Amino acid sequence: MKPIVYSVRVEAAPPGLHDNTADLDRLQQALATTLADDRSLTIPFDRIVPVTRVFRESGFSGYALLNNLEQGWVLADFLASRPQLLAGMALDLGTTHLEATLLDLDSGKTLAEGNLENTQISFGADILSRIHYATGKRRQQKQLAPDFLDPGLYELQQVIVSAINKLAGQLAAEAGLQPDEIRALSVSGNTTMAHLFLGVDPYHICREPYIPLFNRAPALEAAQLKLAIHGAAPVWIMPSVGSYFGGDLISGILASGMAQSEKTRMLIDVGTNAEVVLGNNDWLIACAGAAGPALEGGVARMGMRAGPGAIEYVSIDPASYEMKYRTIDNGPPRGICGSGLIDLVAALYLTQMIDIRGKFRDPEKEQDPVRAVFMKEHIQEHGGQRSFLVAGKNESYQGREVLLEQIDLDAMIRSKAAMYAILTTLISQVGLEFSDLEEITVAGAFGRHINPERAITLGMLPDLPRSVYRAIGNSSLRGAEQVLLDEAARRACEKIVSSITYIELNVNQEFMIRFSGSRFIPHTDSSLFPSVPSFGGME
Repeated sequence: MKPIVYSVRVEAAPPGLHDNTADLDRLQQALATTLADDRSLTIPFDRIVPVTRVFRESGFSGYALLNNLEQGWVLADFLASRPQLLAGMALDLGTTHLEATLLDLDSGKTLAEGNLENTQISFGADILSRIHYATGKRRQQKQLAPDFLDPGLYELQQVIVSAINKLAGQLAAEAGLQPDEIRALSVSGNTTMAHLFLGVDPYHICREPYIPLFNRAPALEAAQLKLAIHGAAPVWIMPSVGSYFGGDLISGILASGMAQSEKTRMLIDVGTNAEVVLGNNDWLIACAGAAGPALEGGVARMGMRAGPGAIEYVSIDPASYEMKYRTIDNGPPRGICGSGLIDLVAALYLTQMIDIRGKFRDPEKEQDPVRAVFMKEHIQEHGGQRSFLVAGKNESYQGREVLLEQIDLDAMIRSKAAMYAILTTLISQVGLEFSDLEEITVAGAFGRHINPERAITLGMLPDLPRSVYRAIGNSSLRGAEQVLLDEAARRACEKIVSSITYIELNVNQEFMIRFSGSRFIPHTDSSLFPSVPSFGGME
């Protein structure tokens, strides 16, 4: 591996009456000899004084710290003795949460990990509202903040930089370091978050023809962004493909290994949107659609992201109708996250308490006496709408019942239909069948907690051997880690960007037809899901 920051031993002969080479030139010559390659070496102006001072004071020998960048070597620091540790921070710059790891750049070992809520939420829970906030004050105040930023954009940038600095401080403390000992930062996020982080105008991202100001960020150093890590630390931002295909998905492709595979694979990452990539080392095709909100807690009243108090698992025994659930931290339930929602709806279908449209059946019409008792206990009427009681007041957090309402169930059916329609539309574009796939990688919290069996029951994922599915957790963060540790991964990102064909689903008629056909459990064509029981019938 070739990490983004190197420690290089330098030994140079001291100057004398017969060798009047200047200190800076002497250091450059010694580095050129040591590195022995044809890449350029840059010594930034603000580095000259501190570097040459230590170089002379240490007897013209020591260790140069070099940033290993695409454009060449950049001298970051000079130390009299070998650094015991070179630490780099990998960051998943999410819309709602920041998640990061601190790595030993030499060994790849994880030194610390942590997460924080993205405090930009106070300016808007979603990307669109933040874009409007970032650009709205310009028209109202007709003035610019420092560095020619729009006032709203300046606020959003300051908030996210402050949150990153706080997280960096936590990671450094956990690893027994000072924040300024963090020598590199890699950032993986969607296109809008990358713009807001750099203080770059996101105005056109959400306006036709949806063109961002940049897809590939220029080389940056931490001091330029007022980050609390080492000022000369390189800040490497994952490249994006367009407004709706960001660096977080490039990270996912990198982390999944699909771009290095000879056989065709699929990557599914569900967040605010469902983002799907299909391909191999020769070609990649991708699309995104709104299948995520009901699964992330953005639609269901009791929905929440996977976190403390979230019900992540639900089962209902089809014989005894005993219901069990589990929260992520084993504490009192506060709500239900995507995996728990999928489990619950699948269980309700398999126990025939909802019909193929996802509508609650009437407990008063139930013929099975055991099921009827359970249904009358759990299916309630609220404002003319039925709901399902998952956890009562006496067992839930602060006595707040956890309910699945019909409106939530309807949103879930739309989300699962959108997901399957996205997958089928994408794979049909290249003339393949699901059975042609070597692997389906499921990323994010959705992938970490989801039970593929239950998702297949609902008709959300294709009915394939369960061994085809692989969960890889936070692929955005995994990709950010890889680019810190290996030059080859950074080069691979550029190849991935150039290999991708993006399909816009909003104008795809085939997608709309497939979406309509997917709004039943498991599907209008039950032969597509041979392993799922088919009960039929609607109330």
